[in-house]
Parts: sequence; structure tokens; C-alpha cells
Amino acid sequence: MTISRQRGFTLIELMVAVTIMGILLAFAIPNFESFVNTNRLASAANEMIASIQTARMESLRRNNRVVVCLSSSPGSATPSCDTTGIKGWVTFLDVDKTGTFTANDKLLMASTLKDRVVVLTSPSVTGKVIFRSDGFAWTSADTLLNGTVEFCIASPRPLLNARDVNIGAGSRVAVATPIAANNNCATAVANPAAS
Repeated sequence: MTISRQRGFTLIELMVAVTIMGILLAFAIPNFESFVNTNRLASAANEMIASIQTARMESLRRNNRVVVCLSSSPGSATPSCDTTGIKGWVTFLDVDKTGTFTANDKLLMASTLKDRVVVLTSPSVTGKVIFRSDGFAWTSADTLLNGTVEFCIASPRPLLNARDVNIGAGSRVAVATPIAANNNCATAVANPAAS
């Protein structure tokens, strides 16, 4: 007579494996959330810089005004320039010099925000960056732009939960991570995609 041995896990071995897996997941999930949020912020800031650089280059190349403006409808055929309900931004050749996208203008780029990302701007930006044919960014009040577009996520992960795109003296563009971003993001008007 041959004795057959059972193969597999005992209940104790299975419980130990599940417990170890639970402990590993408890450490991994918060880090994964932080990783995802950091990538969302970096993506938004990099895309805004690409839009600003495109606007500057096109204003010089076409010898015309180019506008980057926040929008509640960046994916539509006729996007609007808004400062509430922001879902992204558009970059367009402002042929008629109205500062808003019309049928005469040419859409160059449209960017959509990722979920949970909120946009805040400094008072000088007022929702749009205007590049004239000199390649400098100007405010709506005809002064060289010195302002910030901030992207943040109302979350404790990562602790530095914002990225600033700073535009200085009408031409310098840089990304910075503000230290006290948590308070600013909490007071932001939420992006509809975040809810």
C-alpha cells in the first residue's frame, strides 16, 4: 500500500501569509497615493509650462497675440475662458485681440486637468496669460506679468501637495514647490472633476 501525501497550505500557513500581505499593503497604499498625487501635480505644472512656451514661441513666430487662459470647457470646439469651474486651459492665437476664444481665433493647444487637481492663480494672472509679438507675457492691464499659477491637491499625501508655475518679469518661467501649500489648497474653488 502506498501512502499519498496531501499537498498545499495548512490553515496556519495561509493565515501567516495573509497577515504579512496585510502589513505590506498597510505601508504600500499611502506611499502609492503619494506617488500618484505627486505625478498628477508634476504633470499639470509641466503641461502649463509647455503651453506657456508654445504661446511665447507662436507669438514671436506669427508676430501676433497668443493667449493661455483657464477654461471650464477646454475640450469643446469653442472653449471659453473662465475662472470658475476650471477643468483645464487653452492656448490660442488671439487674432481679434479680445482675450477670449472666438470663431476668428486659432486653437493651438487644449489641456485638461487630472482628477482632484485644483488651480489657483495670483491676482495678476486673472485667469489668462497674454503674449504679445515681443514674446513677453502681459497682464490684462498692460503691465509685464509677474504672477503664479498654482496646482494643488487637497490631500496630506504628499505633504508638499502643490506646484507653482512662476512667471517673472514677463518672460522667466519656473516651477517651484511651495512649503505651505496645504492651507492654500483647502480654500481653493474645487475643480468639478475632483468631486
